[in-house]
Amino acid sequence: MRAVAASGYGPPESFTLADLPVPEPGPGQIQVRIRAASINPGDLVIPSGAYRAQAPLTFPHVPGNDFAGTVTAVGDDVTAFRTGDEIFGHAVPRALEAMAGAHPSMTTGTLAEFAVFEAATPFLAHRPPGLSPTDAAALPTAGLTARALLATTQPQPSERVLVIGATGGVGTTVLPLLKHADVIATGRPADEDLLRRLGATTVIDYDDYPTGVDLAINLVLPSDQLKAVAAAVRPGGRLFTITFPPPRPEMIDRDDIRFELVLDLDGRFGGMAEVAGLSPTIAAIYPLDDAVQALTDFARRHTVGKLVVTMS
Repeated sequence: MRAVAASGYGPPESFTLADLPVPEPGPGQIQVRIRAASINPGDLVIPSGAYRAQAPLTFPHVPGNDFAGTVTAVGDDVTAFRTGDEIFGHAVPRALEAMAGAHPSMTTGTLAEFAVFEAATPFLAHRPPGLSPTDAAALPTAGLTARALLATTQPQPSERVLVIGATGGVGTTVLPLLKHADVIATGRPADEDLLRRLGATTVIDYDDYPTGVDLAINLVLPSDQLKAVAAAVRPGGRLFTITFPPPRPEMIDRDDIRFELVLDLDGRFGGMAEVAGLSPTIAAIYPLDDAVQALTDFARRHTVGKLVVTMS
C-alpha cells in the first residue's frame, strides 16, 4: 500500500510517500481502507522527536489520526463493526498508548491506503449517510475538542469570550457553538469575513488582546506562553487551554483566575457519534500523491480550517 512515512525523527519535509505492507488486524481490531484523512498538529509533533523520551517511535512511522473509510477486515472478538461498514473516527499512534485514556483507539496511521484500529472505543463510529467522507475525516479531533471545550468552559450568553487561534480546525469548529456569547476571535484581516460568519462578534489581530474578558480559550499557544492572554481576563474569570505543558498558576503570574487544561481522553463529553452533527471548515483537499506537501503546508503556511488528504 502507499502511505506517508517518516524514516526517522525530523520535519515534514523529510517524510516520503512509501510502499509499505498492508497492516492486518488482530483480535479486537479492524482493518479499514482509508478514503480520506485530515491533518492535526500531532502528526508533525510526534515524528519531530519532541516526545521521543515518553513515546519512542518505531520507523517507518505513518502519521495520521483522523479518517473516514470502509471496514475491509474484522479481527476476532469485534462485534461493533462488520466488513463493508462505512466508518469514521479518531485514533492515536500505538507509541502513545501509555499516554492515552482508558478506551483509546490505537492505529497504524491514517495517512495511508489502509490502517488498523482498536475497535472497542467511542472514538470510532458509523458514518451517517449525509456526512461525506471528506467532511467526516475533517471532524474527529476538532469536533471532540470543540465539544469538550464547550462542556468544560460553559460560556454564558452575556459573557465576553476571547478565542486564541480561531482560524484552526478546532477554532472554526467551536465558533458556531459559541454563537450566543460575545466572541472576540484572533485572525488575520483576510480571515475576518469567515470568522464572523462562523460566529465571531469581533476579529482582532494576534497579540492585540482586549481587557476584561470573562473567558479566554487558547487553542494554539504553548501553555507557558499565556501571560498576555491571562492579562486580558478579568479577576475571577477563566482561562482554558488545549495545549501543553500542563497549566500552573506561576506560568501566568495570576492566582485569581481559573487556569485549566481541557483534554478528554475517555470520551466523557461524547464520542464520535455526537461529533457527526458538527460542521467542519475545510481549507484544502490534497490527493495522496501530495500528502507530504499537505503536511508541509500545514506546518509552514497560515491555513483556515482543516487540510484533508483523499486516497483515491
